[in-house]
Amino acid sequence: MSLTTRVDIAIRGIRVSAPVHREAGAGPSDDGHLLINGVGSAIPINPNSPYLVKNGKLLLDGADLGLDVSPVNRPRFYDLSTADGVSYEKIARLHGKDVLATTAVQTCMRYEESQRCRFCAIEASLEAGATIAVKTPAQLAEVAEAAVRLDGVKQMVMTTGTSKGKDRGARHLERCVRAIKAVVPDLPIQVQIEPPADLAVLTDLYNAGVSSIGIHIESMDDKVRQQWTPGKASVSTDEYRAAWREAVRVFGRNQVSTYLIVGMGEDPDEFVESTKELIEMGVYPFVVPFRPLRGTLATDVDKVLPPSGILLENLSRRVADLLIGANMLASGQTAGCAACGACSVLKTAGA
Repeated sequence: MSLTTRVDIAIRGIRVSAPVHREAGAGPSDDGHLLINGVGSAIPINPNSPYLVKNGKLLLDGADLGLDVSPVNRPRFYDLSTADGVSYEKIARLHGKDVLATTAVQTCMRYEESQRCRFCAIEASLEAGATIAVKTPAQLAEVAEAAVRLDGVKQMVMTTGTSKGKDRGARHLERCVRAIKAVVPDLPIQVQIEPPADLAVLTDLYNAGVSSIGIHIESMDDKVRQQWTPGKASVSTDEYRAAWREAVRVFGRNQVSTYLIVGMGEDPDEFVESTKELIEMGVYPFVVPFRPLRGTLATDVDKVLPPSGILLENLSRRVADLLIGANMLASGQTAGCAACGACSVLKTAGA
């Protein structure tokens, strides 16, 4: 698949029925999970898209693009429930073709409108009854074991809403990881947190069995951060830099990543320069396009549209070239969003 086509469907979506999909939640968008030529991809399901899947082929305005597309099948573990009646699907979800994902705590201290990240709807899925507020270590261990055994899950991603504690929710993730590793010791796990006040927590996460970590800033531009992530912007970029450096020391080069979102108004050249700094630190900049997500302020209030395909392709190609030059590839990540790559076009660009 060409990078141009991958970019275009990331923005314009596809007309297809996808049994495995995400709605609302922490982001990054309302996606359906598909296999495109066997590669896991998270693509917006758009009934108005010029792209259509018919008889397993991707068509553009009726023309066969020569790409095989099949929806990811509904996993078998979704049909199970805990002894106290909680559906496994409400505890963890399948992402891409073989990634188990969960938001361990579905509430966030920054969810008041004046503090909320404008692309995030972490509590919307809780309000809709699609999940539960807190997933216990025992619940996550039970679901992870079933997902590995029944559906061949290869890795796990665990994020959390930010808590008021100094650890920002990392201690609960640590307990959850220990429980999961007790039953599926070979399952690689990434956790995603804000920079904790005490960076020693990073070593504790590693010792619990975490293999990679995401510390997501979304933009390195402070003006953009104040506009889009007002609560998180109270944590300075220098605090993020300190957390990234310590995380690289603990987890290793290319086992630390951060989301960078294209389409929030950042200067393109400054965007690329910021990725150079991250790569030099050993941090993988996971570049994704802004895409509308129901329940978010950006979509429901600001009416923000996705970036242009020209901008996304240009930035993704430039960042991919830097990653390739530094020999920092998604294939070198043990677990997490960058390792999966379904929400980004970087893998198609070679990174």
